[in-house]
Amino acid sequence: MKNVLCAGAIATSMIAMPQLLFAAQTEEHQRKEKPNVLFLFVDDMTYDGLNVLGNSEIISPNLDKLVSSGVRFSNTYIMGGWNGAISIASRSQLITGRYIWNTHKAEKTKYKAEVANQEMWPQVMKKAGYKTFQTGKWHMTAVTSQQLFDKAVKVRGGMPQDTEDAYNRPLSRDDHAWTPWDKSKGGYWSEGKHWSEILADETISYMEQNRDSKEPLFMFCSFNAPHDPRQSPEEYVNMYDVDKISLPGNFMPIHPLCEEMKSGKVLRDERLAPFPRTSYAVRKHLQEYYALITHLDAQVGRILEALRKNGMDKNTLIVFAADNGLAMGHHGLLGKQSMYDHSVKVPLAFCGLNLPKGEVRNQLVYLQDLVPTVYDLVGIEKPTHLDFISQADILKHSKKKSLREVAYAAYLQDAQRMVTDGRYKLYFIPHAKKVLLFELESDPLEMKNLFGDTKYNKIVKKLLTGYLKESKASGDTFDLSTVYPELFQGI
Repeated sequence: MKNVLCAGAIATSMIAMPQLLFAAQTEEHQRKEKPNVLFLFVDDMTYDGLNVLGNSEIISPNLDKLVSSGVRFSNTYIMGGWNGAISIASRSQLITGRYIWNTHKAEKTKYKAEVANQEMWPQVMKKAGYKTFQTGKWHMTAVTSQQLFDKAVKVRGGMPQDTEDAYNRPLSRDDHAWTPWDKSKGGYWSEGKHWSEILADETISYMEQNRDSKEPLFMFCSFNAPHDPRQSPEEYVNMYDVDKISLPGNFMPIHPLCEEMKSGKVLRDERLAPFPRTSYAVRKHLQEYYALITHLDAQVGRILEALRKNGMDKNTLIVFAADNGLAMGHHGLLGKQSMYDHSVKVPLAFCGLNLPKGEVRNQLVYLQDLVPTVYDLVGIEKPTHLDFISQADILKHSKKKSLREVAYAAYLQDAQRMVTDGRYKLYFIPHAKKVLLFELESDPLEMKNLFGDTKYNKIVKKLLTGYLKESKASGDTFDLSTVYPELFQGI
């Protein structure tokens, strides 16, 4: 009887073994079939911060070619920030998948539940079979990239260390205290080699080491550029003649409400140039800003060439985006702590695989929608905790209706609020009890305030309704109706 049982067990195991082997082979095959993901993330880039995005004065051939090879979203907004370092909120939302104030609440617990439940973006990718890698800027204050990625090298918490020489300049054409290629100033040069070059080196090295990997790769390359300090090699600065650089169409010496906006003279970003702004000072900063972008572009070119040389270009989804925008003399500002499009609207493009080429989507999206979109594009089941939504269908089909009625943004607990439907924007400055209404199609520079014109009353009411819905979803506890009771009456 024992022999019969033994024979039966052997027979059963012989049947089961091929099934188990097949299952294991299938799982491995599925891992191999998933495309690699290369995320090229930049810092402080305006929505028109490349030649291909509308600024014909910027030299950016590699990023122009990349963006033109895929689909870009032209109405991509961030949700603002809970402090002056807007990138903290923007990047934290990207990793958590939650709206701004919901993320801020989780930050206060150091994301313990989110990390334990493996909800963070790198963790979700890893669970799906990806090898995960990060280099460069991180800027989440309550969790490290080393906790979330398989490998994290050359990581910086925030901006490159700067010096006081970088501020309140230039005072005149004769002010030469700051030189972008002077390595003694530290910052991007603190390791001897430019920081953007180092990050490209690390990304390329990781590709070369893992080109034969059985698992797909998730590579998170996060450049600090073109964030200040505005440092790049001399030859890149010399590409731009300071006297031929155009001032922004909405340039002004100082914003009349900058103090009420909490974007005034004591804010770090705003101290970069003298008050009031001069046309020469702004052109000088633009020269250095453009040079940083062109140098960054060269490093992206190196990464894309390495992708091709390592045989990974045909099976890699490339996502290019910026964490927030930036004012460069726009409206008299030099930071990103405002609700104007130059600060809250950012570039976003998806390239590679079988995605459409050279197309633009005008539908309204949030920057952080890119994460669930990536999940859909590479075949990963989306976690249930996400506030942000996939735009994969819109990415593939240009005529799809926008999934969002409005986008919302905030700065500090009570300093600024914004809501837009992509055409109209309602902008609140509570400390000044000021409301601005812009029609963005005819007035992209946001210079003509339409608020108070009764023919826009229905539009204002619609935007207010959208604001209340979206601010609630974001976890916002600031009640604008206490500042503008008549405006919100009956909404």
